[in-house]
Amino acid sequence: MAEPSELELEEVAKIYELHPLAVEDAVHAHQRPKLERYDGSLFVVLKTLRYVDREEVFELGEVLIFVGVDYVITVRHGQGCDLPTIRRQLESDPERLSIGPAEVLHAIADHVVDGYEGAASSVETDIDEIQVQVFSGPSAKHAERIFRLKREVLEFRQAVIPLGAPMDSIANSPFAVIPADRRPYFTNVHDHVRRVADRVEAIDALLDSALHANVAQVGMRQNEDMRKITAWVAIISVPTMVAGIYGMNFDHMPELGWQYGYPGAVAVILVACFALYRNFKHRGWL
Repeated sequence: MAEPSELELEEVAKIYELHPLAVEDAVHAHQRPKLERYDGSLFVVLKTLRYVDREEVFELGEVLIFVGVDYVITVRHGQGCDLPTIRRQLESDPERLSIGPAEVLHAIADHVVDGYEGAASSVETDIDEIQVQVFSGPSAKHAERIFRLKREVLEFRQAVIPLGAPMDSIANSPFAVIPADRRPYFTNVHDHVRRVADRVEAIDALLDSALHANVAQVGMRQNEDMRKITAWVAIISVPTMVAGIYGMNFDHMPELGWQYGYPGAVAVILVACFALYRNFKHRGWL
């Protein structure tokens, strides 16, 4: 069922005697990944996501699954999971489908976690690009992009990290709807969840490193700019000082009547400015 109304889901709930609390969660969605047991049936919540590389955002969704001895009911919110394709694959393989609801639950969970791994790979590609661009030039500004991506990775974490406990519980706890010989398959899904969780932690650490490097680069560039400004101010202060002194219009000042006073003053200014320029250039300020 794709984003059913409360009335639509209540009609199904009456037929299969679904628990009212689980039905309420399925209607309103916005749940964390979890596993709940109700009178021999299971209620599983999975977060789905798809990474939109062009916009560098995650499109989030949810799949809420009611699993009984002889039925599976899925409620989908958002577009993050291709349930029709999963259904066609199972229906085309009668041997798998004959295993029962446990195989359907495994197929959905495995598909969702595979989507996590693809999203992680896409994010890692963007982070590699950011790491290169952080050192690309003095005018590059990447803090906004890094912060935006960190916010998206936080949503990724909230989808992946809480899923470990439900998958571990299905793999290691006795449930009537999960045959013992199917538990190893959920153990495999759990291992994939842990692997993706480790990748998400690494991605977050890489973003922190990129942000710190960007801040350091900005600080270094600001220091370089301040050194350049200081150097040019010092050079410009020489002609300003000389012109200020001889612009005071006093009647009795040295060299006012000297024939070579003007070219001498200009020569002093040029020599002083050149000496300062060479000194700052040698120190790397210019």
